[in-house]
Amino acid sequence: MFQPLELFIGSRYLRAKRRNHFISFISLISVLGIALSIIVLITVLSVMNGFQHEVKHRILGMTSHATALEMNGTLRDWRGLQDKLRDNDEIKGSAPYVQAQGMVVSGRRLTGAMLNGVDPALEGNVSRIGELVLNGDLGVLHAGEYGILLGEDLADYLRVGTGDKVSVLTPEANVTPAGIVPRLRRFTVVGIYSVGVPQYDRNTAVMHIEDAKRLFRLGDAVSGLRLRFEDLFDAPLITQGLRTQLGKEYWVTDWTQHNSQFFRALRIEKIMMAIILSLLVLIAAFNIVSALVMVVTEKQSDIAILRTLGVTPKGIMSIFVIQGTVIGLVGTLLGAIFGLLLAANLEAIIAWIEAYFGMRFLSDNIYPINDLPSKIDSVDVALVCTLAFVLTVLATIYPAWKASRTQPAEALRYE
Repeated sequence: MFQPLELFIGSRYLRAKRRNHFISFISLISVLGIALSIIVLITVLSVMNGFQHEVKHRILGMTSHATALEMNGTLRDWRGLQDKLRDNDEIKGSAPYVQAQGMVVSGRRLTGAMLNGVDPALEGNVSRIGELVLNGDLGVLHAGEYGILLGEDLADYLRVGTGDKVSVLTPEANVTPAGIVPRLRRFTVVGIYSVGVPQYDRNTAVMHIEDAKRLFRLGDAVSGLRLRFEDLFDAPLITQGLRTQLGKEYWVTDWTQHNSQFFRALRIEKIMMAIILSLLVLIAAFNIVSALVMVVTEKQSDIAILRTLGVTPKGIMSIFVIQGTVIGLVGTLLGAIFGLLLAANLEAIIAWIEAYFGMRFLSDNIYPINDLPSKIDSVDVALVCTLAFVLTVLATIYPAWKASRTQPAEALRYE
């Protein structure tokens, strides 16, 4: 005899050989329901991870992992601070910067922008802005020539291109015999960059750090020192250590503080989407309940005979728990396998569909990210599979308990 007995009988009950093939069909539907819900969950969460990674990568391409400045809001001796941090192995790169708000004017078009002064020789140590310049790099910026790089959307709004002139106005004003005159400087557009994030493409401009210091009358001071670490996710911990190392004279912040609201919104969106889609698994688990209730109803006489042969109520309960568990296990494994395959090849599948039907899911004119990036997170996959399997096991409890309550005399009375 196959041992244990409960496993043998439970596996036999997964298929109906003689009287009711509908129960086997319901079991198959239960397996497919669990599998499809897991496939959807893994795929959607992978796409959301891909979007988060892409947006985070683009945003951090324009910003550094951390910044350090003096408590007064500027940094008078950035080279001295750089020397202090030189022996810190956790810091992989640093560069000074100037940042201030201003207005950019071209003809009758005027708009506010964040003006960033960078050192072309050092900026590549902390950001990807040089890689994002269309048909060029930061080498087009030279001190004293007053060249400026504009975001793609900002250049479109101002209707300017490479070689055109724009005026930059600062919040400070000059006092002259003629009265208070806004301070402005004429710049030449020497390049255009595209980050893929409207926050930067529409609202930022980049110039040489020496030109920025003259424009904002900073003298030898800068706004601060940008820092880059080996792993950007270690930034909060490393930043805490830098605060201790540098003391109260300096103010050190990391990228999570500058963009905390945005990334918190992305995280909440992912959590809510996971909760909503988890209802699919719950619905699929109800199929298991209905399938097992039908099996219990059909097998009343079989259960009664087993009871008369000495099988305990606990044993009867185990039979149906095993049956539902097998359904959940098979559905979970199939869902995980096909979900991972779909998520891993989603970009290629979407590209093929777009090419075949001649359409775009995400238009370039509307969305900053016009593809469907997918990034599989092993933790998400493990949580989804665990949730699905636990729900299917819980779904077996009521039908199994009902089966264990079967009274042999009542079940066999009319047999």
